[in-house]
Amino acid sequence: MLEIEGLSKRYGETVALSGATVAFSAGTIHTILGENGSGKSTLVKILSGIVPQDEGAITFDGARFGGGSPASFQRAGFATVFQEILIAPDRDVTDNILLGLDGLWTRGVARNDRRKTAESALRRFAVTDIPLDVPAGSLPLAAQQLVVLARAVVRRPRVLILDEVTAALDFGDRQSVFRLMREMADAGSLLIFITHRMDEVKALSDRISILRGGRVVRTEEAGVSSSDELLAAMAPRLAEELSHV
Repeated sequence: MLEIEGLSKRYGETVALSGATVAFSAGTIHTILGENGSGKSTLVKILSGIVPQDEGAITFDGARFGGGSPASFQRAGFATVFQEILIAPDRDVTDNILLGLDGLWTRGVARNDRRKTAESALRRFAVTDIPLDVPAGSLPLAAQQLVVLARAVVRRPRVLILDEVTAALDFGDRQSVFRLMREMADAGSLLIFITHRMDEVKALSDRISILRGGRVVRTEEAGVSSSDELLAAMAPRLAEELSHV
């Protein structure tokens, strides 16, 4: 479904990505692992249209995809839930879930259906009861994250990118989000999942890619390598130090 070939991105003298190449298949949960500074966030931003790559190509559905803006990626069927919780704090929960669906002159969801659509999106995964009529900024951080997830889900994305989204969630909501992820993958969507939790890697991944120093150093089927082997590929020095503790 999606392939990145030789993606590179520099910020001055800093190399954020260097020739990153990965093929992603429809109907899978593809986990991206890497230390802080490995290039994960830059990859997410490129695949969300926030920043352009300096070099390399993106192929989507067998054709070169130019992207160019977040809106162009969204129109193609991409949705991203970022590590930062992005809400309009003074707007109510319904408006936050449907944010961005309306055009300049048209509504993406009819006025009479807005509440029902937002509620249906939340019901797919949120265990926590979230009122729809309160300002989103008044909710606890975990509930805000669920609202942002619902905003992505309501778009019915073909590619859903999840960047460390479970960190703020309690056990019940995490498990429910995991069920939703598997349901979406089984229905044919591609989920690109970024996490640092090895329990999530083992429980959810179909494939795993490891970024180190801006390069993709390994891509493999889930279950091929142990947690220790994955850690060694992500951070050889840290793995060596831990082996002597």
